[in-house]
Amino acid sequence: MKTQVLIVGGGPAGMLLSQILDLNGIDSIVIERRSREYVLGRIRAGVLEEGTVKMLRRAEVGDRLDREGYVHESVGIGFDNEVHSIDIMGCTGGSVVTVYGQTELTKDLYDAREKSGGKVLTEVEDVQLFDVDSESPYVTCNYQGEALRIDASFVAGCDGFHGPSRKAIPPSHVNEYHLSYPYGWLGVLSETPPVKHEVIYTSNDLGFALCSMRSDSLSRYYIQVPSGNQAEQWSDSAFWGELKRRLPEAVSRALVTGPSIEKSIAPLRAFVADNLNYGKLFLAGDAGHIVPPTGAKGLNLAVSDVYYLSNALVDYYKTGSEDLLSNYSTTALNRIWKTVRFSLMCTRMLHISPDSTPFEKKIQQAEIRYLLSSAAAKTTFAENYVGLPY
Repeated sequence: MKTQVLIVGGGPAGMLLSQILDLNGIDSIVIERRSREYVLGRIRAGVLEEGTVKMLRRAEVGDRLDREGYVHESVGIGFDNEVHSIDIMGCTGGSVVTVYGQTELTKDLYDAREKSGGKVLTEVEDVQLFDVDSESPYVTCNYQGEALRIDASFVAGCDGFHGPSRKAIPPSHVNEYHLSYPYGWLGVLSETPPVKHEVIYTSNDLGFALCSMRSDSLSRYYIQVPSGNQAEQWSDSAFWGELKRRLPEAVSRALVTGPSIEKSIAPLRAFVADNLNYGKLFLAGDAGHIVPPTGAKGLNLAVSDVYYLSNALVDYYKTGSEDLLSNYSTTALNRIWKTVRFSLMCTRMLHISPDSTPFEKKIQQAEIRYLLSSAAAKTTFAENYVGLPY
C-alpha cells in the first residue's frame, strides 16, 4: 500500500489533517490503534478557540458546529463567593469561543472522511516506523490479522503521548520537558441543564472547580482531587456535595444534579518535545505536547499544529517548496510555548497546591484580584483564552 501522507493516529488532529489534505487533492491514509467506537466514546474538553472554529469551517466540517455550538462572549471566574465575568468579546474586539464537545467534533470528521471515501484503517496493531529520515519512509503494522506495509512520502505522527511516532525520533535529536502536578481533575458528565450560560472557573480554599456544558441538557463538571484518587472512590452524591461546597453560593443553589453518565480523572501535567520534525516525520498534537486542561488548550493546540502542517504540505505539493516544512517545528513551537505558559499560569492561579505556604496562597489570591480589577490583565487573559493568532 502506498500514499503521499501516512497519518498515524485517528483522533481529531489526524482526521482533520486528512480532511484538509483531501480537499487539496493530496492522498492520505489514516491508521488508528483503537476502534472507531472507542475513539468516539472518549470524553474530552470542548471549548474551541476562534481559530479552531475557522479551521473546521475551512475543512468543511463546521455545519453542525455552527448549528449546535454554544458561542460564549464571556468567561466566569468564581472567587470570594462571587462569579466575576470577563467580557472576552469586548476585551478582544469581537473574538469569542465556542463550546462544542470534542466527541461531536471527532464524529463530524469521521463522517466527512467516510463520505468522501477517505482511507481510515482502525484497530491497527504493532505499528512501527522505518526510514523516516530517508526519502522513502514506511510503516509496518498488523491490520485485520495480516501484516501490512504502507509506503509514504511523509509521515504525520498524530498518535498521542504514548504512540510510536515520537519514539521514532532518536533521543539525540529531541529534548523533552515535563511538569507534573500533585492533583488531577475528577470530571462528571450528567444529563442536567448547565448551571450558567458561561464556563465558570472557581478558586476555593477547598480546591478548584469548573462548570461547563455540552448542550442545553448535558453538563460537564470538574473538581480538583489529589493525585492517586480513583474515579470509583467518588459516588455521585459525594461529587455533587464537594462541587457545591466549592462554588459561589448563588451558583451552588442553582446547580441541578443528577446521575453521572461518565466519570473519570484526568491528571494535570505538561510536556513539550522541542523538535516536531525528523526527516519526513512530523509530530502534531499530543505526540509533541500536552498541557493541563485549565484554559482548554489541548485540542486547540493540536488544531494549530494541523494548520501549520497542512499549509506546509499543501505548499509542497503545489509548488515543490520545502520551506514551510523545514520551518514547521520552529513555527509551531513558538505558539505552543506561549500557550503552555497561559495554561500553566491559569493552573497555578486557580488550584490549591498541597505544599503551598501561607505566603504563596496570599500571592495567588492577589493574582486573581489583580486579574479581576485590571482592564489590561483582563485583556491579556481574554486574548489568550480566545486563542493567539496563527
